Amino acid sequence: MPRVSRLGDAVRAGLERAADPRKAPEMQRYMKSEMPYRGVAKPERAALTKELFAEHVMSDVDELVATTLELWRGAEFREERYVAVDLTGDRRYRAWQNSDLMPLYDEMIVTGAWWDYVDEVAIRRVGPILQAEPEVMTPMMLEWSADADLWRRRTSIICQVGARTDVDTDLLTRTIEANIADKDFFLRKGIGWALRQHSKMDAAWVRAFVDAHPDLSPLSRREARKYL
Repeated sequence: MPRVSRLGDAVRAGLERAADPRKAPEMQRYMKSEMPYRGVAKPERAALTKELFAEHVMSDVDELVATTLELWRGAEFREERYVAVDLTGDRRYRAWQNSDLMPLYDEMIVTGAWWDYVDEVAIRRVGPILQAEPEVMTPMMLEWSADADLWRRRTSIICQVGARTDVDTDLLTRTIEANIADKDFFLRKGIGWALRQHSKMDAAWVRAFVDAHPDLSPLSRREARKYL
């Protein structure tokens, strides 16, 4: 049996064993998810993936992508997709994190289409690739900032959260300005979040940005000024 199927089967069996039917409905309600939950909280999922990822090590990047997609596309419970995201971030595969993986992350962002998936992929996968390959990723993020898909646009805005002093403020400015008039909650919240995080590194820049953009929504403005 191919290793991809062995890991997928092991993940599904492990989640079933760890399931808590009492927690599952509340988790689904909180996340407003159409896909049901097993009721496996993050600490229990982390313990499971630590064991399974050590038992089923990917031999190359193609196997990593195939295994991730099998878990992602075949998911019947939301935790299976969480495990797919976890797999891409496993320390064993850090050296494979480059722009060649962007088609995979793009699919996860567009088909995941909710903040729990998108924010993890945007900040912990797309963001580090942007830092490593700005010549490839900056044009892509600018393109995404004007994309029809809401979640690509949110990704372009928040992908530098956590970059600390390495934030490209020109890119941040352009991705925000491309979406500043949009009334969507997740875009407005994302704009505020990105500005708030950067204010920890450069409060003066964020203050000047807010003052120069009176068309920022009240939500974005309030979030941006939280630490000012």
